[in-house]
Amino acid sequence: MTAAPTAPAALEHTGRGPLTTDELAARIARDIEPGSYVNLGIGQPTRVAEHLPADAGIVLHTENGMLGMGPAAVGDAIDPDLTNAGKVPVTELPGAAYFHHADSFAMMRGGHLDVCVLGAFQVSARGDLANWHTGDPDAVPAVGGAMDLAVGARRVLVMMRLFTRDGAPKLVPDCTCPLTGTGCVALVYTDHGIFAPGPDGMRVLETYGTTVAELRERLEVGLLG
Repeated sequence: MTAAPTAPAALEHTGRGPLTTDELAARIARDIEPGSYVNLGIGQPTRVAEHLPADAGIVLHTENGMLGMGPAAVGDAIDPDLTNAGKVPVTELPGAAYFHHADSFAMMRGGHLDVCVLGAFQVSARGDLANWHTGDPDAVPAVGGAMDLAVGARRVLVMMRLFTRDGAPKLVPDCTCPLTGTGCVALVYTDHGIFAPGPDGMRVLETYGTTVAELRERLEVGLLG
């Protein structure tokens, strides 16, 4: 009987520190296929737009009703009527189109987006996503279109810090925050590494400024790789 192929070992980048936000955004941009239709979530994920190759044919979608969004607008390029879903001024690329909010959500729910990049409070080893509410009594919920994207996009990527400001891990065996979607996350990109959740557990693909062994000591979730 032929043995099943083993997954390659994680690529450990130990000669440097953790990724900065811009480095993380650039790393995600490298993994987005040319010609993809992509939604970037509010907050850190919007930075991915700054690192997409101009000739890749990647079309950015915003849930407030725009296709063909460009990078963030600065200076004289700022148009107060032209923003992304997080109300950040953006530019438009040639061929950009505008449409009703309901049509935008129909695109999200209808499986027309290839990729979405979302932030998260927690991601479980199975790829469950929690990103709309911490569950704290005084926290303000902010679901937006996250639930629609989590189930509607063909591929869900998460961009987040691996640990909270208090040092608590955001990769967990099971989410304790209210769920946005179950088993929907394909890859998790963090400042300390890249992870692939799945039915067998969380596989480490790359690390930055640390090793897999060191991450095992800091995370409660079991790591493969």
